[in-house]
Amino acid sequence: MRLPGFIQRPRAFTLIEMVLAMGVMAIVLVVINAAFFSAIRLRQRTADAVDEAQPVQQALTVLRRDLQCAIAPSGTLSGDFKAGAVNEPNMSQNASIEIYTTTGALHDNEPWGDIQKVTYELKDPTVRTASGGKDLVRSITRNLLSTTSPDVQDQWMMGGVQTIKFECFDGTQWLDNWDTTTSNTNLPVAVRVSIQLANDPADPPVAMVVPVVSQSATNQLQTVASTGN
Repeated sequence: MRLPGFIQRPRAFTLIEMVLAMGVMAIVLVVINAAFFSAIRLRQRTADAVDEAQPVQQALTVLRRDLQCAIAPSGTLSGDFKAGAVNEPNMSQNASIEIYTTTGALHDNEPWGDIQKVTYELKDPTVRTASGGKDLVRSITRNLLSTTSPDVQDQWMMGGVQTIKFECFDGTQWLDNWDTTTSNTNLPVAVRVSIQLANDPADPPVAMVVPVVSQSATNQLQTVASTGN
């Protein structure tokens, strides 16, 4: 029952209710802020992982293509295949593998064919990084008929490499060394590449197996003895 002349005023928030509301809002803001910065850190770690893996994948792609297009030693323009401890005089250190491959790009202003000599080796980095390790360098020789020291073009593939290992499969076993100038006169059946990164020495190396399908051929006719009845 409302008394005559009494005006009911709207009820306002009390100080305690305001303090509780502000506390709840502060907790919600803290949770949102934590989730937001966690998402930013996750995005940054993902971007770093992608940036770190990109040179590795690019190097493996180029290396796979060189091995798949390798040609067997059969003449002046198709030299030897060497893997393991390669003693290459044009390299600053012992190279890991030497391939003659048909991956050379053809240009109108260059007189070279598609066959080129490619050598992979580890070199000391020009810029030191926190991860350490060495640089994987792809050295290319286009002029295979040069009578003097040919020009060698170095292509940086990736950094932070602790070790790189090439193993060759002869059909029955994996060999650490392969040299067509000595006992192995043809190409291996497959090549296994293992790259150990310097920043993850405890992790297993990045590995891939590349089949080599090229075979040496000869134009010599096979003589078949015929016997008469």
